[in-house]
Formats: sequence, C-alpha cells, structure tokens
Amino acid sequence: MSSAAHSSNTALPGPRTLVSLASLWKMPRDPLTHMEELHRAYGDLVSYRALGRRIFMLFHPDLTQDMLVTHARNLHQGRVMQRARKVLGTGLLTSEDSFHLRQRRLIQPAFHRQRVSGYGRAMVDIAERHQQRWKDSDVIDVHQQMMRLTLAIVGKTLFDTDVEEDAQEISRALNTFMGLFRFAVLPLSEYLEKFPIPPVLRMKKARQRIDRIIYRFIDERRRTGEDRGDLLSMLLAAEDPEVGGHDARMSNEQVRDECVTLILAGHETTAVALTWTFYLLAQHPEIAERLKNELDRVLGGRPPTPDDYGSLKYAEMVFSEAMRLYPPAWGIARTVIEPYDAFGTRFPKNAIVLTSQWITHRDQRWYPNPLHFEPERWTPEGRASRPKFSYFPFGAGARQCIGESFAWMEGVLLLASIARNWKFSVVPETRVELLPLITLRPKFGMKLRVEKNNS
Repeated sequence: MSSAAHSSNTALPGPRTLVSLASLWKMPRDPLTHMEELHRAYGDLVSYRALGRRIFMLFHPDLTQDMLVTHARNLHQGRVMQRARKVLGTGLLTSEDSFHLRQRRLIQPAFHRQRVSGYGRAMVDIAERHQQRWKDSDVIDVHQQMMRLTLAIVGKTLFDTDVEEDAQEISRALNTFMGLFRFAVLPLSEYLEKFPIPPVLRMKKARQRIDRIIYRFIDERRRTGEDRGDLLSMLLAAEDPEVGGHDARMSNEQVRDECVTLILAGHETTAVALTWTFYLLAQHPEIAERLKNELDRVLGGRPPTPDDYGSLKYAEMVFSEAMRLYPPAWGIARTVIEPYDAFGTRFPKNAIVLTSQWITHRDQRWYPNPLHFEPERWTPEGRASRPKFSYFPFGAGARQCIGESFAWMEGVLLLASIARNWKFSVVPETRVELLPLITLRPKFGMKLRVEKNNS
C-alpha cells in the first residue's frame, strides 16, 4: 500500500489551500475524473481540508475494509444519504445504529434463498414478455428498456401487482431523486434545503408522488390482510421478537420508507448494471458468442429458471466483469461520529471518509489491463488471487446490500433471458458518456441495435 501508513503527526498527501477548495467544485461536477486525478497524484490515502472539514479518500482494499467493517461503528452515512432522508425516509439506506440493525433483522427473511428463488421465476416471466416488444434490427434505448423491465419486476416482487400504470410517476420521482447527488454534495446544502428553491421543491413533489402510490398499496393490503407472498406482505407481517405488543411491527410510515428504498435499490442499480453489460457485449461479439454457447448448452432453447442460476457460470462472469468496469454504485461516503485511529492516521469527528468502487475496480494492481473487458478474470482462481475488498459492488459490512442475492439472481437470469434471444451492436446513434449521480448512469441513454440471436 503506497501511502496507507502515516504518522498522525505527519501531513498526509493531498491538495492544499486553494486546490482543496477547488475540490468542492470538481467533486459534484466530475467526481470520477477528480478521484482518478487525486489517486494518481497522492496515492492510496488522500486527505485535505475544505471549509474547515477534513476529507479522506481511501483507494486501497485494506483501507476500504477498515472503513466498511473494522471501524464501521465509528461512522454514519455520508451527506448524500443524510440528505436523501427527505425522500427515502429512514429506510435501510439512511437509518443508523440500533434502528438500522432492527430493520435489517426484520427485513432479512424476505431475502432468504427460497424466497429469492420464487422471485426468480417472476423475473424471467416478465423479461420474456418484455422482449416481445422488440423487433429485429431495431435501434432501442437499452437503458430505458432495462429501467422499465426492472421496475416491472420490482412491482411484481414487492407489491405482487403490475405497476405499469404507475411506472411513469415512479420513474419521474426517482429521476428527480437521482438528481439529488449534485445538490447534496454542494457546500451548505443542509441549509439551502430549508429554502423553497427549485431543487428542494422538486424533491418535495417527488416524495408526494411516491407517497401517493406506496400508501395506496399499504392501505389496500392492511384492509384485506392478504399475504400474497411478496415483499410487502413480509414487511407488514414482520415482528421484532425483542419488542412486545404493537411496537413489534413496523408502522405504515416505516413500511413506506422500506418500500421506497427497495424500489430504488432493486430497480435502479440492476437496470444500470444490465445496460453497461449489454453495451460491453455489443463491443465484444466474441464474448457475446461465448455467452450464447453457454446459454444454448445449459438452456437448450428454453427460458432460464432459478434452478439454472448455478449452472450459468459464464453469464455470471460476464455480469461480474461489467460491474467491475461500470459499478452501479461508484462510491461510498461516511461521516465520522466517533474519532478513531487507523493506519497511523487520526480520523477526527465530522470528517468525511470516502472509498470508491470506480477507482479500486480499475486498479491495475488487482486487475492487469484494467480497462479491458475480460470475464475470465472471474474464475475461482482469479477471484482467489485478489484481495477481498478489491471488488465490492454491493458494499460490505453491516451495510452490505441486503438484496445482494436478489440482485445477482436478477442480473444473471435477465442477462440469460435476453442474450439467448438477442445480440446487440453499436450504431452511429450510440453516444456514450458517464453520468455519475447516486448510480453510474449513461448520460444519453444507451442506443444499441438488437438483432435476433438465432445462430
């Protein structure tokens, strides 16, 4: 680790004076390039002061492990997630400490293997129907298509309903929320949000739109008391054995907060990951052909099922490599609530600590030829050769994504369902630019040509 160990009395590498203030401008505008520049210039542990606050950027697996696991209790969510409570409420993404642990304990049964397998059948059914709208040789916006597809899957698995009539409202609200990133990382945004300025008003309207839809589902299910085997039924029935009486179950407001969190996490991140996966396959027809050969061998021309998931090894490798190059969550931020010492460095109270999947996943120390799309990196031997925290698309520690098993199954099964029927190619309309908001979106969508994959 090039610069992970420093005396707490020694100045850490990092920009100084006016350069550090410039970081406040660069970070919201172009965070990926900004972090790359800092990593190249200063190494694995970068520190600077801006507006009286110490900021640390961690670019080594050992530092990431220390932040997300070893000293996780000393840290709370970063300012983006703190600001996100205006929309998400106190769901799993934004809650803290004992309340977060309680909610995680209540929600965990919804993601047990048997439940996830049941969701897998719904995923494939919806994906197979969704593709019937495509026509051979059409140019489609793959990102838009994946957003629609994963939202339909969330509607079925979360609410056991077709949310198509609500989809436009939900999408608009989530797009507004995604735009929160650039506002939330601005200096003094916690004070700006008290004024009726356009970003704040848009956020309030987005929350009202989502609330209208979610509370309708909750009220209807409370009224009927029906258990449909979906995530909402699990949330309404969940009881905390450590708490007695009425308080053992979640209030309507808490159920709402967890629903919104699950919609965002289960819809946005998988759609983004699949979009970049198909873009990479469009650029590498030889890898797409290898994938198709596996799908023909394992599936024999039929749609995939959850039972096939363990046999789709190359599909999983393709999806893993796509999330390495284009991680849907490209960075994790925390705020220090209790000072601590690590790697010879003092992390003071109120400091901001960041680690980045974007930087670590593209580090040539762990991934030779890091910008190349090479699914073969993900053989068991390849995985074992790298530090554990050189790859963390779903975070780690107590805040590791609770729906990770759901996301892996969804990603692999949807990839299999679509790639067995269609191949993708880049066209003149394909204009690719990164849009790093809360997730790593393609700025102009993803225009690709689809052709029937009958070979």
